[in-house]
Amino acid sequence: MLIKARHHKFFYPLFRYYAVWAIHRHFGRIEISGEFKDRNLPVLLIANHFSWWDGILAMYLNVNVIKRKFHFMMLEQQIRKFSYPNRVGGYSVQKGSRSILESLKYTSELLKNHKNMVLLFPQGKIESVYTTSFRFESGVGRIIANKGGQVQILFAANLINYFSDRRPGLYFYFAEYTGDKFDSSSLQEAYNLFFKDSINENALKSNN
Repeated sequence: MLIKARHHKFFYPLFRYYAVWAIHRHFGRIEISGEFKDRNLPVLLIANHFSWWDGILAMYLNVNVIKRKFHFMMLEQQIRKFSYPNRVGGYSVQKGSRSILESLKYTSELLKNHKNMVLLFPQGKIESVYTTSFRFESGVGRIIANKGGQVQILFAANLINYFSDRRPGLYFYFAEYTGDKFDSSSLQEAYNLFFKDSINENALKSNN
């Protein structure tokens, strides 16, 4: 059974504050690279998934750039185990069951509201921070096809590097998808190209 997102009047603002505080507390350098042309549309944020930090990173980007009501898909057993994700925009998905269709439909419904942002990790699992090629699950294309209106699709690459610093640096790269094909295969190809370009740009910083 789908567990829908909530935005608790206390926990949601607290999570927004915590995301900003935690990132400035733990990272020595923070850089955001990209241009977001706000067209007053709902936003689908597609990002790499390499750690427990990822939801916090997405919220930080949302607070500073996107400025929408934050939503994210999370495994049902994790939402039931930890009650707080549901109170800060998390909603459930149960992989390998028929209820996944309900979760995909709910995501499409969220993306009909221009005030909303939905975070998706299209590979559906945590992968190594060194992963450079991602395989999208088929549900990503289905969400776009059934969105019921226009939506801005943003690709995000969140990278961590030390270079010569004692504390790690956090580097956000993002870009809007401007292609005209919305199947999972086309989005996967475009995201992988974007991610490799982001890595190449980040590598150049070691020479600065």
